Amino acid sequence: MRYEFNKIEEKWQKYWSDHQTFKAENNSDRPKYYVLDMFPYPSGAGLHVGHPLGYIASDIYARYKRHKGFNVLHPQGYDSFGLPAEQYAIQTGQHPAVTTEANIRTYRRQLDQIGFSFDWSREVRTSDPKYYKWTQWIFIQLFESWYNYNSDKAENIETLVEIFRSEGNATINAACDDDIEIFSAEEWKNYSSEEQQEVLLKYRLTYLAETEVNWCPALGTVLANDEIINGVSERGGHPVIRKKMTQWSMRISAYAERLLQGLETIDWTDSLKESQRNWIGKSVGASVTFNVKDYEAKIDVFTTRPDTIFGVSFMTLAPEHELVSKITTDEQQAEVEAYVEATAKRSERDRMADVKTISGVFTGAYAEHPFTKEPIPIWIGDYVLASYGTGAVMAVPCGDQRDYDFAKHFNISIPNIFDGVDISEEAFASKDNVKIGNSDFLDGLNYKKGTKRAIYELEQIGQGQGKTNYRLRDAVFSRQRYWGEPFPVYYKNGLPQMIDETHLPLTLPEVEKYLPTETGEPPLGNAKVWAWDTSSNTVVDNNKIDDETVFPLELNTMPGWAGSSQYFNRYMDPQNDEEIFSQDAINYWQQVDLYIGGSEHATGHLLYSRFWQKFMFDKGYVPYDEYAKKLINQGMILGTSAFFYIYDGGFASKDADSERDSSKNLILSKDVIEFISEHNNLFHDLWNRAPQPDDVILTNYSINNEALIKVKNLYNELLDAAKKLGFISIAWLRGVFPVRPIHVDVSLVNSSDELRAEDLINWRPEFKDAEFILEDGVYKVGRDVEKMSKSKYNVVNPDEICEQYGADSLRLYEMFLGPLEQYKPWNTAGITGVHSFLKKLWKLYVGQDGLNVNEAEPTKDNLKTLHKTIKKVEEDIENFSFNTSVSTFMIAVNELTAQKCTSKDILKPLLILISPYAPHISEELWERLGNSESISTATFPEFDESHLVESSKNYPISFNGKMRFTLELPLDMSKEDIEKAVLAYEKTQDQLQGRTPKKVIVVPGKIVNIVG
Repeated sequence: MRYEFNKIEEKWQKYWSDHQTFKAENNSDRPKYYVLDMFPYPSGAGLHVGHPLGYIASDIYARYKRHKGFNVLHPQGYDSFGLPAEQYAIQTGQHPAVTTEANIRTYRRQLDQIGFSFDWSREVRTSDPKYYKWTQWIFIQLFESWYNYNSDKAENIETLVEIFRSEGNATINAACDDDIEIFSAEEWKNYSSEEQQEVLLKYRLTYLAETEVNWCPALGTVLANDEIINGVSERGGHPVIRKKMTQWSMRISAYAERLLQGLETIDWTDSLKESQRNWIGKSVGASVTFNVKDYEAKIDVFTTRPDTIFGVSFMTLAPEHELVSKITTDEQQAEVEAYVEATAKRSERDRMADVKTISGVFTGAYAEHPFTKEPIPIWIGDYVLASYGTGAVMAVPCGDQRDYDFAKHFNISIPNIFDGVDISEEAFASKDNVKIGNSDFLDGLNYKKGTKRAIYELEQIGQGQGKTNYRLRDAVFSRQRYWGEPFPVYYKNGLPQMIDETHLPLTLPEVEKYLPTETGEPPLGNAKVWAWDTSSNTVVDNNKIDDETVFPLELNTMPGWAGSSQYFNRYMDPQNDEEIFSQDAINYWQQVDLYIGGSEHATGHLLYSRFWQKFMFDKGYVPYDEYAKKLINQGMILGTSAFFYIYDGGFASKDADSERDSSKNLILSKDVIEFISEHNNLFHDLWNRAPQPDDVILTNYSINNEALIKVKNLYNELLDAAKKLGFISIAWLRGVFPVRPIHVDVSLVNSSDELRAEDLINWRPEFKDAEFILEDGVYKVGRDVEKMSKSKYNVVNPDEICEQYGADSLRLYEMFLGPLEQYKPWNTAGITGVHSFLKKLWKLYVGQDGLNVNEAEPTKDNLKTLHKTIKKVEEDIENFSFNTSVSTFMIAVNELTAQKCTSKDILKPLLILISPYAPHISEELWERLGNSESISTATFPEFDESHLVESSKNYPISFNGKMRFTLELPLDMSKEDIEKAVLAYEKTQDQLQGRTPKKVIVVPGKIVNIVG
């Protein structure tokens, strides 16, 4: 009769698997509901307790919707292409597919043991050729499309070719490259096939271009901006530089406005939508062209303040701008080249974030002001990015603080074009309540009128026009990796050709090593069988390449976001080998109703997937141009890290300071460090000054006698430790005691924050010769709450939690920690509370002699407890306030236990309420109540408000203001009847002892007070 959670959970996980309990059908009379999680990358470390947070929330909602009568699709799969498996392959030679398969087995076991109601029949893996066949297919559709701004959608490339044949490209309004040359229909017809292909590449939605990329030499690949943190790779912390490479790119910029407008139609978190708005970065202003003096060159800039054009006193180009090398004078060349090289070592994000550093170099060249024709010095500065706008800015220091600081720093003139404004201390950036001066035809105009007039005048001289600009850049789509989707592309005469979709998938070849080739080609360059035979439509040996029927295949692979950009739609029909999904399936499921995942994907996956969805909508494959109606970002469960501390200063050796030998370490307990830091100056003076009497020390250092004794003992202990390390003493510094915290595996630390020296040495043998300074014979670690991560050694394995407390305890505890969207620290000790609750729940149903549940008629209190629980839990689930539901369950079980409730009419619906949160125990008790089907098929209880309407009031009866007892009376009783009933009550008579009260105060529904 005990709550044997391990056996119960294993039993029901097997039942769900054997009966495919959660398998969704693609047609049903029930309404559909699609709940989606961001599918995981299967890392070698497996899950930690932070990973399931969002999955538990989505599972609660999916189970709830089934109870509410919905046909629920709740699939799961794996984003299984990724750099870690490739890095492991480089180190060990083991094929990434082998590593990935092993990791997936671990993930599947862990996910199953937590009791998720996933429909595993729909599992997808991005590294499965049957899956990436359709990723390749979408790439081909993009290649065969262009974006028509007139129709505001993607169209087949053949419609563009027809326009070229009939009228050339002069009137085409398309998303395309900047360097488009105008041609007539006749010229188009006279172009060779190769020339026509080159032109079309400038219009296709996926295209080849030489672009500035984030190149990581150590990883041998290009990284996206979101894969770089503080100028180094997120994976491994390797340096990243900017360099130009020919890459595949996606013309996502064509969809910038639609991506912005689409945010107004979806229920996503405000912060995430704001992140995407900022990333897309719409701004309205003007394009201005400056001629470069003494060169056949022009500089185009975009500005939101064309009204300030007469305030331009210099121009700044991005260091990587193509004009820099052409216009730099001989005198400035060395300085410019050094600056460009230094900038290449910084990521774009690092440069954007650095708002304090002022740096730049004069090129020696000058531009010509479009109106005054005066020379304007051209500088380069790393705050200007080649990937944003045109990679050039017209600097107006009087109206922009960054330009102002730059001009002040380099002693560049700052003309004032604002009437009556003092710019002696800072720039004037406001657009309001100011008129323009010293600006020729703009004098006396405000911002709006000045902007309009400036654009008009620029258009008149052919050096500008009104323009809407977007920060969003086309997405680089190539990676120099092995473990990714191969491009379905071969090259004929250097031009890309698509493999016919009937011959997909193009699968990854075998390679001897996973590093780039000796000549710098991507890892696929190591493949010996990687050429496309157009006569047989098969992959053949490279030595058969003849440039007639056999051609080289693309050596790059697709980026990580390729496989995640349509997986949500593939889940709808994952076994379909004939098409990405059937129209019946997509028209039934239509959109994701609820998507739960991390906000860190805001400007990566969540933006690219919206782009692909809009493209698929344009092509008629999907019924909606937004794929997820509602999106919730779960917060993060943080780990409580542990640290040990190494003295990080110098040592005194032979009366001189010595550099600290990395092999000679002094490891100090946390509380010892705190004590030394508090009295550091005294420790310093004990070493550096002549001995002082104790009474002088007590006075001068504001220290008591007990602390002084401790200082002297610790000082001698530190001297002994230093001598054992081969030194005379620590090289004491006034005001600071330098220590370096190092993460220690939390599993080595006990609940009292104590770490045994021998455990640390076994874990980190390099510290075997270290000297330990303890506090009362023990070593105390430091603690800090931070992201749970394998590298921080603060990971808690859910396997251990499930083994010790059960999956239902884990599920309840993760929800109980706090609101879903918040960050919250994990504390394993806290799980005992919810585990005790589950034991109490079990005892409510099962006693020593068997089941405690019978056909007893429920009491009013029973019904009240049940229906207030139904009301609260339903509200909580609908509002995703899962943490308060757990509290509600605890209150309900406590009340029903106190009421000695055994009524099946109460305890049966209570199980349905709890089952989305704790499905295993609910299934077991449900079965014991005599049910043969899974509790997941049961209907959610209906709330009946009548059970919460109070018909009586338990009045507190007071005498001269002191409450003596309570009396239950009907709520609809009149004031006079209440008084009569109270005075007639036996206990009232006992209190009065025959006296007549002076006054009886009655407040209906609240109190009765008898005076006198």
